[in-house]
Amino acid sequence: MDRKLPLPILTPNRAFLPEAREKCGVFGIWNHPQAVHLTYLGLYAQQHRGQESAGIAVSDGRVLTATCGMGLVPDVFDSLTLQTLQRSAKAGAIGHNRYSTAGGSRACNAQPLLESYIGGQVAVAHNGNLINADAHRLAFELAGHLFHTTSDTEVIVHLLASPEQQSQPDPVAATLRRLQGAFSLAFLFPDRLEAARDPWGWRPLVIGRIEHADGASYVVASETVALHVVGAKVLREVEPGEIVTIDDSGIHSRRFADRSHQPTHCAFEHVYFASPASDVFGQNVQQVREQLGERLAREAPVDADFVMPMPDSGRSAANGYSRASGLPYREGIVPNRYVGRTFIKPTQDERRAAVRLKLNVVEGIVRGQRIVVVDDSVVRGTTTREKMQQIRDAGAEEIHLRISCPPIRHPCYFGVDFANKEQLIANERTVEEIRDFLRVDSLHYLSLEGMLACMKHPADNYCTACWTGAYRLDPAKPETGSIAESGQLRIFGSA
Repeated sequence: MDRKLPLPILTPNRAFLPEAREKCGVFGIWNHPQAVHLTYLGLYAQQHRGQESAGIAVSDGRVLTATCGMGLVPDVFDSLTLQTLQRSAKAGAIGHNRYSTAGGSRACNAQPLLESYIGGQVAVAHNGNLINADAHRLAFELAGHLFHTTSDTEVIVHLLASPEQQSQPDPVAATLRRLQGAFSLAFLFPDRLEAARDPWGWRPLVIGRIEHADGASYVVASETVALHVVGAKVLREVEPGEIVTIDDSGIHSRRFADRSHQPTHCAFEHVYFASPASDVFGQNVQQVREQLGERLAREAPVDADFVMPMPDSGRSAANGYSRASGLPYREGIVPNRYVGRTFIKPTQDERRAAVRLKLNVVEGIVRGQRIVVVDDSVVRGTTTREKMQQIRDAGAEEIHLRISCPPIRHPCYFGVDFANKEQLIANERTVEEIRDFLRVDSLHYLSLEGMLACMKHPADNYCTACWTGAYRLDPAKPETGSIAESGQLRIFGSA
């Protein structure tokens, strides 16, 4: 949700750039005696979706309060902070893990955003990216509005608070119709929790129910793994174009857009982002990734001694590759759980050192061996090259790199942190040129057809713009008016 400045064109001598980062995670619960504790657990279960900041907003039925901070969930919330929040959480709570795709990694952008306006108070947690946020923001600033953050999420609050939306019978629905792009949202009002998903269904959002001594509580989360952790039964997804309201009377549903919009699920959720324990878009992520590996083995067989995953995200696909190829599966890299994310290191040398600290190659396993290394994706390439060099330095005779998705050649404008072509190693490079840059003996990507064959829904129900350059919404011409009630499939070329 934060827009970054363009990074330099990638060359072997450029600074060590980060790979793709996780999207945000949202969580919400209403009418539970341990709402804050469960929100904390729900955020912890979705820590993989964002590691820059975390926050929890609570309602006592009349007033909202919030605590947000930079860092991981346990860094932001100690026991005293949680106890203080719980005393004000008699009605409900929402939480957010953040990583930036529009606005920058700043403390002011931590969510949930809590604001007061003529309609009262609202806290908002957002997973996604709005392509028309800049146009809305400019219009508001020209009208004299002040913004406290650089996040596109604050645009949603300004829209909701505007007289135009407040004069409508359903201000939340009227606000959502003004948004273009990917959004899975949790709104906390003093008297209710509302969850909504964009009409295209880009990002996941699910509903669960917890039975307890005082009755039942409803929960919303980005991923089903969070529902499992808090003991909630998974009920269903929030439908694209739907608003789900949870209050003291139960759960209610209404639509702000009809069902004619073409589904546009982010296929990268299955490839990399989501937890293997989650079900996303109706499929278990672990099983999909194993199928991607199996398909990859059939498309790109190689004579080698064993298959080795790149921890941790390549492990599932490597299992599938091993099973389909008949090659043994071995763990030749041991991750160091105590090393932080490499993308937060400030200098090239520090980031390289962090990679080597985080991934320790087992020399006794790789020395003298012909190895198939399976990873989920290569985005900018510099981190991958450093990993391959570690394996080579440990004595591997041959390295055959297999990637369980197609080459990422185009920017994403809908919630993934590669928004500039110049950041992408596959942009205007052949596979052979990439292989040469990565210094491996062979390189093969899974085909687009092979990837989509592993998905449950028809191929045109998935967003594949980062691979194909075909966008469902035109990022170069965002509209600020109300979205059409009938959303026909439109494919735009790469911007």
